[in-house]
Amino acid sequence: MGENGITVSYALMPGDANPSGNVHGGVIMKHIDNTAAIVAFRHARINVVTASIDRLDFHNPAYVGNLLTLKANLNLVGRTSMEVGVRVEAENLLSGEVRHIASAYLTFVALDKDHKPVSIAPYIPQSDDGKRRNSEALERKKMRLLEKRREKKN
Repeated sequence: MGENGITVSYALMPGDANPSGNVHGGVIMKHIDNTAAIVAFRHARINVVTASIDRLDFHNPAYVGNLLTLKANLNLVGRTSMEVGVRVEAENLLSGEVRHIASAYLTFVALDKDHKPVSIAPYIPQSDDGKRRNSEALERKKMRLLEKRREKKN
């Protein structure tokens, strides 16, 4: 795992799925949000809340009995916010086949005891992979800001 990341796995159970055995997208989304929040909280060392989730596409289904694995990394830190990327995979424990289920980028905001945004420590990536993720996150941040400006005009 990256310099500021975690890997979390869950066994997918019947309560996570529809009658056909396909795991609900909302279950996967909850795991994405929880895993990313741990990464953000560990960096900020203060309460964080989800501000946004970039586009989330499901590439493959996950089924009851699969092992769902989420790999989350801190990509970018601003003054009060940070971006965390999450990759989701599902493993068929009988065959060993691993499928890419989804990927998402989440933005978290650090909050003080009065629930106001608060400054957090910067993040300076050390590894080549961390530097690449940071650079790509800066581009996504620019796109998000452009989109917000467009929305305000309309």
